[in-house]
Amino acid sequence: MAPDWPRRPLPFGLYGLTLPDMTRTLLTIGHGYSAQALVRHLRRQGGWRFIATTRSPEKAAKLQDEGLEAMIWPGEDLAGALARATHVLSSVSADADGDPVLRALAPALAKEAPRLEWVAYLSTTGVYGDHDGDWVDEDTPLNPSTPRGRGRKEAEAAWQSIPGLPLHIFRLAGIYGPGRGPFAKVRAGTARRIIKPGQVFSRIHVEDIAQTLAASIAAPRPGGIYNLCDDEPAPPQDVIAHAAELLGMKVPEAIPFDEAELSAMARSFYAESKRVRNDRIKTELGVTLRYPDYRSGLSALLKEEDQTG
Repeated sequence: MAPDWPRRPLPFGLYGLTLPDMTRTLLTIGHGYSAQALVRHLRRQGGWRFIATTRSPEKAAKLQDEGLEAMIWPGEDLAGALARATHVLSSVSADADGDPVLRALAPALAKEAPRLEWVAYLSTTGVYGDHDGDWVDEDTPLNPSTPRGRGRKEAEAAWQSIPGLPLHIFRLAGIYGPGRGPFAKVRAGTARRIIKPGQVFSRIHVEDIAQTLAASIAAPRPGGIYNLCDDEPAPPQDVIAHAAELLGMKVPEAIPFDEAELSAMARSFYAESKRVRNDRIKTELGVTLRYPDYRSGLSALLKEEDQTG
């Protein structure tokens, strides 16, 4: 007997038709430490393709072996990759002439803006400048005091100037994680506890960067700006001391900042002191940090080293 309800069309594929391709494609321009963590995170979700750029043919070959489509850039034309991308992540630093990605791709980005679902630019909390240890948030006026911070501020504005781009800006604090913890220097006896009174830094574990970027991809808010940092800004010497204690080693001696031999780059990090708020990633993106302070992050790194070493 024929059914007495209206027949509904069957889904694609049941009549031999081709199912639409629902795979999303992430293009990472400058496939560095944070981008690698995001790819690992998204791979666990499934349904993604990845295109990654690198400067090195050797790194490109390694990325290919890991299942990514690798491109050497600067060098290869990225317009075709951008045309296939649904999501774009740029972490390339500004140079003396501005943002190199925008110099190469601004027209292509503007052309593809209506079809892109999510674009992210990884900036730095250095755009806020020095606040003598006071708190800053995403609404704090930008007043960088270092060339790196000024370059990132200008790059943020340049990315924001592209019409229709579903842009999200993430201002990253100091990044640590596997391979980027203080343990190697503490073990080697080269770690230094440099003391500058009132100096505090914010920091962020790379896995918390990845989960925050993934949360933004799941709930995009074009125009959104987010600080990526943990809940506890702290003096850098406290982090070194805690790492030594976890290893059961002697805490390195304190060195006054004025007596420390530092490179120009290292000294520039001490030119600014601020505490960075992260409320927005929690309220807008629903992020619960896996490592809300350096103590939990360092403990996890050491445990991971013990398990893999």
